[in-house]
Amino acid sequence: MTETYPTPSDDAPLVVFDFDHTLYHGDSGSHLFAWLIRRNPLRLLAALLATPVLGPMVAMLSTRRRGVSGYVWIATFGMHRAREFNRVIDAYVLTHEAEIRQRLLSQALAVFTRHRANGDRVVVATGAPPELARAILGFVAQQDVPVIGSQVGPRFGAVGATRHCHNEEKMRMLRERGYGDIAVAYSDSTADLPLLKAARAPVVVNPKVRRVGFFRQVLPPGTPILNWGCRDRGGDSA
Repeated sequence: MTETYPTPSDDAPLVVFDFDHTLYHGDSGSHLFAWLIRRNPLRLLAALLATPVLGPMVAMLSTRRRGVSGYVWIATFGMHRAREFNRVIDAYVLTHEAEIRQRLLSQALAVFTRHRANGDRVVVATGAPPELARAILGFVAQQDVPVIGSQVGPRFGAVGATRHCHNEEKMRMLRERGYGDIAVAYSDSTADLPLLKAARAPVVVNPKVRRVGFFRQVLPPGTPILNWGCRDRGGDSA
């Protein structure tokens, strides 16, 4: 049965959730693109041949986006429209339902649901394609939540990000949609520091262990740093 939630008022507190490693255990986009590559022998061969170049790029923060874009190009070569890409996303989600459900973090969803039940304005802002996050949230009857994600379009015979919902750009995309005064923000990533710093009440969830000290330095004293069920990540048990 689908749960119903009160319609948020225009002045209700705005709550922003990241998606990967916050609501979902792992990188949802990487899982999608890895599946696209593995299911096609030519794409798999191309990815293996390109890995000596793309692999080190992905490993370094300064070149990570370019390295990831290379794998995305290999995974989507032959697709020409965002609509076509979205159909592939929907097929992927439907055929991997059991695996994806296991990756949805129950503690995170409990907090997510509580905010909605309280009448808060809840938004998901993610670097993943928005159709992917929406389709996954549909498994837990949360598909009606607004999702802001990386915009995609044709790129050199494939599909790629035309605007990456990441770092400061994520904040610009939120503001363009009218989401400016953020009451609470949840994220695992240092890339979301602009989002966390903009929120009156930032909450770090499932950070990398080596980043916990950094978050304590740059965010206000007493900022919660929690672990919502990711055993390979840091944070206090919630």
